[in-house]
Amino acid sequence: MNINKNAWPALEWNDWRDTATTLHMWTQIVGKVRLARTPLQNHWWNVPLYVSSRGLTTSLIPYGLEAFEIEFDFNEHVLEIRTIWAAPVRLKLRPQSVAAFHAEFLDALAALKIDVTLNDKPVEVSAPIPFPEDYTHASYNADAAHRFWRILVSVDAVLKKFRAQFIGKSSPVHFFWGSFDLAASRFSGRVAPQQPSADSITREAYSHEVISAGFWPGTDAFPNPSFYCYAVPKPEGLDKESVGPAAAYWDKNLGEFILKYGDIRTAESPESLLMEFLNSTYEAAARLGKWDRVALERHPQL
Repeated sequence: MNINKNAWPALEWNDWRDTATTLHMWTQIVGKVRLARTPLQNHWWNVPLYVSSRGLTTSLIPYGLEAFEIEFDFNEHVLEIRTIWAAPVRLKLRPQSVAAFHAEFLDALAALKIDVTLNDKPVEVSAPIPFPEDYTHASYNADAAHRFWRILVSVDAVLKKFRAQFIGKSSPVHFFWGSFDLAASRFSGRVAPQQPSADSITREAYSHEVISAGFWPGTDAFPNPSFYCYAVPKPEGLDKESVGPAAAYWDKNLGEFILKYGDIRTAESPESLLMEFLNSTYEAAARLGKWDRVALERHPQL
């Protein structure tokens, strides 16, 4: 396959951090609608967003005998709310505070007669600011948002190809608005050891043995858009394993394998290098974790 290099554009955290942190809050607001209106699925699979041909979508959300969908469009830079019963409502994505976005979004839902109560507190961030009070995050760089989505499209395709190799229980490829990453998970089928100190969200997420991989745009503490892979529980010796490609490494602070996006995006085939990372990190974790790979993989490489 010939890879269009425009599909792997430059994305430096420090160049788009203000947009990223604002967009993170906007996706949480929209994602919380799906959380509020859908029944709990294992490992919180009812809450993520999905990469679409325009941006990120909730997919169809049941609403009684009707349904609706909310989509971030990073081509035309609008948030579109589509229902079965009314014309779509489009909100322009532009520089504005989280508080303003929150108010405008709730007004749009009310106009469409979508009744929903949201928890106004962000999750998985330090020093969370309730959405109606957040005037700190107020940036939107359309070009940066488009480049981020374009990367998600490319990564989504590779993760789906990777997922197809596994016949055991595996997650969809989905975008978790809490951690702001695109992820796919594989499960051994065994219950994971209990973590008494874990909160209810973590207990549900890691109730069973899992190896997860994905793409994450970074944070101020780790300002590097990167691919990652980790296992819960972490098998003994995983941090000592050698994985590919050559730029991949175990990050002791994050507790996971890391491959920085900048190390592969200009390669002849970023897709091949990413697939090497996904396969080699999974194989290391599955081998050390004594997974039944013959039963779980379509063509196990033992």
